[in-house]
Amino acid sequence: MRHFKRSSPSNDRPHPNITAVTVLSHGVLQLTFADGVSGEVGVLERMHGPVFAQARTPDGFTEVAVDTETGTVVWPGGADLAPDTLYERVRTGAWPDQHVAA
Repeated sequence: MRHFKRSSPSNDRPHPNITAVTVLSHGVLQLTFADGVSGEVGVLERMHGPVFAQARTPDGFTEVAVDTETGTVVWPGGADLAPDTLYERVRTGAWPDQHVAA
């Protein structure tokens, strides 16, 4: 699987890598980023397709780990989530493709 670094729509700086992950409950992760930002995020709604089949199960979800090479969270079988998307969710409370009402 190839990994690409993506930048935020709001700026061109890459997001910090994820440095720690803890499973809080099925579907909810506590993430810590290299810049010190941390928070919890529900990710099941972002885990689509066959690559996430095992990771979406309660037992499979607990197998999450940080891939230090890519700076994101991964599951056995090659499932991963984009660190920039997770960073924006933790930092702003919204997914990058959602509009937050003012």
